[in-house]
Amino acid sequence: MRRLMALLLVAALLVGFAAPAAHAGGKTATNVALGLASFAVFNQLVGPLLHPRPAHATPVYVSQPVYVSPPPQQVIYTQPPQVVVVQPPPPPPAPTVVYYPHGRYELRANGIQYYWVWIPNPPPPPPAVPPPPAAPPS
Repeated sequence: MRRLMALLLVAALLVGFAAPAAHAGGKTATNVALGLASFAVFNQLVGPLLHPRPAHATPVYVSQPVYVSPPPQQVIYTQPPQVVVVQPPPPPPAPTVVYYPHGRYELRANGIQYYWVWIPNPPPPPPAVPPPPAAPPS
């Protein structure tokens, strides 16, 4: 393979030297650009063959597979934790009657709004009048 590559390289060099010399003309810049481009393509195609890159391979160790039986599985049944919801006791009802020594207020509603009504205490009963003395028996 190397001999073939060397032979191709020698042939390419001989063709390059055997080519007629470039003459100064109107297309000199174009010819130079085409020559450089072809040289770049040649290097891309032939360069890796002339200078192969070293392969850095890591050693691979192959061993016989080891089969291990899986450990016995334990089935554990768990119940989800019980959720206990404790509702606080309802607040005591708001008083609808407020007592005073001489009367009371009562909270009433007419279906639309609430309002307080003053209810006075009934007057105390009149003091007890002693009955008139009984007439003496005659």
